[in-house]
Amino acid sequence: MFKVTRDELDPQVLVSEVTKDTDGAVITFWGVVRRNSRGKVVLYLEYQAYEEMAEKVLAEIGEDVKSKWPIGLIAIHHRIGRLEIGEASLLVVIASPHRQEAFDACHYAVERIKKILPIWKKEVWEDGSSWVEGDELVSQRQP
Repeated sequence: MFKVTRDELDPQVLVSEVTKDTDGAVITFWGVVRRNSRGKVVLYLEYQAYEEMAEKVLAEIGEDVKSKWPIGLIAIHHRIGRLEIGEASLLVVIASPHRQEAFDACHYAVERIKKILPIWKKEVWEDGSSWVEGDELVSQRQP
């Protein structure tokens, strides 16, 4: 349920894995690579990870979410490697008997992922690149 992969992410696979007949809501967060960031045109992103540790942290986030909300199953997959514009980088799927808990749990999970997951993102633009941590540039390199 918690995976770091170089493979393309498929939300339907995760939805089918977490959905049970007791669920009334299935929330899917589908994070995709966008064309613009910080006023620059993004060409592509590169993600790197310490995969074994990242999967452990994803599982810990999942357990944390389940301890805070009465949800069913949760699955989180994060892609690494080079990702093109429009490709999915993160999928969070949460099933729950009720929608509000699923929405709240999903929002919390995504925020925790951005803060503590040991995955590093590099934005590549037309005029350079930068490693990004959370919402902050860490280093910037011109071509």
